[in-house]
Amino acid sequence: MKSYSIGLVFLFISFLSLAKNNVMSFGKVPSDSIVKPQIRNSPIVIANLKTAENHYVKCTYGQPLKKGRVIFGDLVPFGKLWRTGANEATEITFTTNIKIGKTSLPAGTYTLFSIPDKNKWTIILNSDLGQWGDFTYNAANNVLTFEAPISKNSDIYEGFTVQFDDQTGGFNMNLLWDDTKITIPIQVVDKIVELNTGRKKKRN
Repeated sequence: MKSYSIGLVFLFISFLSLAKNNVMSFGKVPSDSIVKPQIRNSPIVIANLKTAENHYVKCTYGQPLKKGRVIFGDLVPFGKLWRTGANEATEITFTTNIKIGKTSLPAGTYTLFSIPDKNKWTIILNSDLGQWGDFTYNAANNVLTFEAPISKNSDIYEGFTVQFDDQTGGFNMNLLWDDTKITIPIQVVDKIVELNTGRKKKRN
């Protein structure tokens, strides 16, 4: 009788152990079939702004880091086209018609390039989307070029950063990296006036 009781206890313990292992393994995926997320040295960042006047802008870019390097004039050469970020070319979306300098553009998404220089930057908006870097850049697709002066930050930005500031009638786009700051004033416009074969044409 005693040996019978011990046998039952042993059988019960074995059953509990087996049940526990089954519960722990239930729903587990074999480690060799787990797809891990991609880790980028220059992460994708989104900068956006919804203004007090209900205008929305969004910029998607890869964020390179300084890592103790000299940035402008070295890592990013003066006088050469830059993707204005890292990896994929930077893209910016406007939900309203806008005006930069003397050029008006309809709402939409554009690729943002730039040409940094010692005293100014040339800002370029291009209509060709989905580009990787500036390898397939075609100036024939440029819809806007604008020269912006350089100012200096009191802070050092480790990562290249795009920021938007709300302004009456529009917003500013700030490009910041290291101790350099570029500010592009952007106006919101209701109608676009463009020159087409010598005649002015209005578009909503």
